[in-house]
Amino acid sequence: MNSSQGALGRAARIRCLAQRPAVGTHGRWARYASNSSQRAPRRRGGRVVGLAAVFAAAAAGSYCYPKLKAQVSPEAQATEPAKVELAFEKPRQQPVSKEDNRDLISSQHLQVKNSWEHPGVYAWGSNTGKVIDPNSNEKYVKLPRRISFFNDQLLRDLKLTQGFGVAITENGDLVQWGLGFSKTDPKPAMTLKGKDLIKVDVSADRVIALSRKGVVYSIPSSRDDQEDGAKQDQQKSSWSLWSSGDKESISFRTLTPTNLDRGEKVTDISSGLEHCLLLSSKGRVFSAASSVTSFPSKGQMGIPGLGWETRPRGPYDQAHEILTLKGFEADKIATGDYHSVVLDKIGRVFSFGDNTFGQLGFETEGGLPYMSAPAMVSINKLYSSSGLVPKVTSIAAGGTNTFFTVDAKVPSAGEASGAAPARRMPQTVSDLWACGQGVSGTLGTGRWTHVSLAPTKVKALSSLFEFDEKTNKMTPIKLKALSIGSTHCSAIMDNVTETKTSKRSTENETNWGADVMFWGGNEHYQLGTGKRTNMNVPTYIGPLDGGEGDADKGREGETHRLCLAPRQTTRLGKGGKGRKVTLEQKVECGRFVTGVYSSA
Repeated sequence: MNSSQGALGRAARIRCLAQRPAVGTHGRWARYASNSSQRAPRRRGGRVVGLAAVFAAAAAGSYCYPKLKAQVSPEAQATEPAKVELAFEKPRQQPVSKEDNRDLISSQHLQVKNSWEHPGVYAWGSNTGKVIDPNSNEKYVKLPRRISFFNDQLLRDLKLTQGFGVAITENGDLVQWGLGFSKTDPKPAMTLKGKDLIKVDVSADRVIALSRKGVVYSIPSSRDDQEDGAKQDQQKSSWSLWSSGDKESISFRTLTPTNLDRGEKVTDISSGLEHCLLLSSKGRVFSAASSVTSFPSKGQMGIPGLGWETRPRGPYDQAHEILTLKGFEADKIATGDYHSVVLDKIGRVFSFGDNTFGQLGFETEGGLPYMSAPAMVSINKLYSSSGLVPKVTSIAAGGTNTFFTVDAKVPSAGEASGAAPARRMPQTVSDLWACGQGVSGTLGTGRWTHVSLAPTKVKALSSLFEFDEKTNKMTPIKLKALSIGSTHCSAIMDNVTETKTSKRSTENETNWGADVMFWGGNEHYQLGTGKRTNMNVPTYIGPLDGGEGDADKGREGETHRLCLAPRQTTRLGKGGKGRKVTLEQKVECGRFVTGVYSSA
């Protein structure tokens, strides 16, 4: 056995030495052939030595193999590699029409079509408050499930919490449900009617709603409080100077600021657990208490010195203008549990309130865990080393986190060199930045951060591009919408979509929608992955129907991602034979619950 091993080793060394000059020396051989004829015999000799080495190695191997095999145990010899069996793709179902062919070749086309034919609400996550399924005692709903009450309905807005849910119907009425609404009958029920509501938000125990006329309502989340509380007189009609004398059907309060200018009205609302922000049509920002359980005490009202003992005379939940922001024309507002964020029209960001986890976008000063006056977040500092010119385009907040999107202009290579630029990448990139607590993965940065000292870029959703076939150029992929829950988040991408296939289109032209990604805490299965693992980076989930539509079209077992129907005017019902409406699908990340609904 030793002699055979020595023969194998010598043969291997001879083979390596014989082959080594041939590797990477093709240029030398060409040079020698043109300048000297004495090199040719040496080249042929090398080939002879190489062939001899090969035969020697083969002979040594044939001598040693039987002896080596004899030393292997019978069990090892019996374990042979399994034979590879080729698997061929199964033939696709034969289409019966153009539309059927589109359904067969595209999961996204099928999803978009289903959103038009069967609009409604899907929800998943915690069901302890019977918000997802009032008829079920399940503690969790792991995958999207339709709330049957809203089948074939369009909504103006939707908010979900672990204890109760609220929605605004297509005609502006308020619907409430869940055990936090009624312990005896948690099914959805109409509560506030005839107010033409357009937006809704929730605090710990109340519902804040905005009407088209700019009136802000504060409604108890509990049906008992609605029925037992004091009821206001109904508002007088537009043609009468006197009230009708009738009482409202439920108890509610009005938070509309009393010092609005002529023609000014409230255009947006956002609520935390104890406070809410109100934005007026002239860019003024007001704050008010939005809960009856506790008065805001962490600076989230934006008014230094304001507390329960120091509040002015009048209702405890009266609206106060944030005078520090006077002169800055506000454009957007957002609130977390105990903090507030404001964006003005030229892209400046102001934050105030609780900063325990760095959710205000900067470190706490002097050990104070909160700031009671608005402070500007330094955005330019984030791009100081890159030379880009940033502008914040949107803000979002929830729980203990704040997010904002930035459009940053990239210097053109052609402009820098003075040459005429040819076809090139877009001159603007879109980035997403996050700050606050990330111990559940809520920051989406790929890290489990307990406290953030400064905003961190969410790389998975930043500096993205795609090729637009219609414009024949690269375009940045921005974010269309962000929804921030107490521990989890979602982002709808503003990618290129297609929703205009028609009878004139070819059978291979399909609709496709907007991509949507989820990340953060998943302790109540609120991410929709079907698993309980937290995700610290944005991830896709499957279609809302759990893959039933794909399975029906022969795609059972395949992995397809959820897409949402973009805003489009279409006809509802099977085959598009229903009424004509304009709708899109939106996402709502609430407190341990997630929903997707068809928005009017």
